[in-house]
Amino acid sequence: MTDSAAIARLLKQAQFNAKKLEFCMQQGAAAILDAGRGDGGTIFVQQATVPYAPKSISEIFGARASAYDPDAPKILPQVSLAAEHYNRIVRMIQKGQTVTMEMNLEVEFTKPDSSFNVIAEIPGTDLRDEVVMIGAHFDSWQAGTGATDNATGSAVCMEAVRIIQKLGLKPRRTIRIGLWGGEEQGLHGSREYVKEYLGQRKQADVLQAIMGGADEPLETKPAYDNFQVYFNNDNGSGKVRGVYLQGNDNARPIFRAWLDAIGDTDAKTLTLSNTGGTDHLSFDAIGLPGFQFIQDPIEYDTRTHHSNMDVFDRAQAEDMKQGSIMMAIFAYHAAMMDGKFPRKPMPQMRLQPPSGSQ
Repeated sequence: MTDSAAIARLLKQAQFNAKKLEFCMQQGAAAILDAGRGDGGTIFVQQATVPYAPKSISEIFGARASAYDPDAPKILPQVSLAAEHYNRIVRMIQKGQTVTMEMNLEVEFTKPDSSFNVIAEIPGTDLRDEVVMIGAHFDSWQAGTGATDNATGSAVCMEAVRIIQKLGLKPRRTIRIGLWGGEEQGLHGSREYVKEYLGQRKQADVLQAIMGGADEPLETKPAYDNFQVYFNNDNGSGKVRGVYLQGNDNARPIFRAWLDAIGDTDAKTLTLSNTGGTDHLSFDAIGLPGFQFIQDPIEYDTRTHHSNMDVFDRAQAEDMKQGSIMMAIFAYHAAMMDGKFPRKPMPQMRLQPPSGSQ
């Protein structure tokens, strides 16, 4: 399938899904049930969908009303069932039986409240104005307790900082940790941090920049040029196996040297591929080096990601220890480099910061 055909199919599917939701509302349905992905008692759940028929592919990924948006239109209750339970209902209907359900909904919408990030740092020495960042998001999804998404990533970053401190190391550059809030709602914590302290696209948000909005004018803050690199951990509890280069092939020889020095034969992979859905994108979108580690998937996509099985029992302690060591090594090496970390070539118009910016 060509790219244009795939895009057309994605757009058509999104428009059809909107029509299905609108049809259910027009028919007076009391609620919408769907079969949650998973089996054996695992239920994957995202969020209620607001009917919206996009006119173009960019609108599919653009900002639009969520179910919890104060301005969102009225929608039907939407419930994800275990596949086995959903399929039983379908079979009964197919055999001509009338299915009766009793549902007790205890849902409350509260007033919008602010989110927050947790920021800490180890001050640098001779290059203390330059910053290396590591990070993960600490907010989670509702079905489980957020163990692998992303308490494990937050713990890895915290342990990496502890290791550096415990060894009494004195990095040349400041090493800063960011634990982000609001990641699940659209990378809000890291996006707002980047916007406030580093820079922003004048017209495009993060998703638009990823989809080709890199030509939008870039307004930078003074800290932009002193930013070194950002490393992220957010793909479950598995071991680190390498790094997604995020299209920055200039980083390859640096990471190769670091991985070879570590000597872990299972952590050697470097791929030019991008990976999405997490906070390194907020940095990458404005041309700063931002990377996510490649991790063993274990059962992240198949069992724990946004499911009722995302609980403490699924966290792998030994793998997290390895991830913490890798994060500490990468952060320290980046902080000790003689030169600046290379940035990937990307077209961008630089603007001076607005009057009064810090």
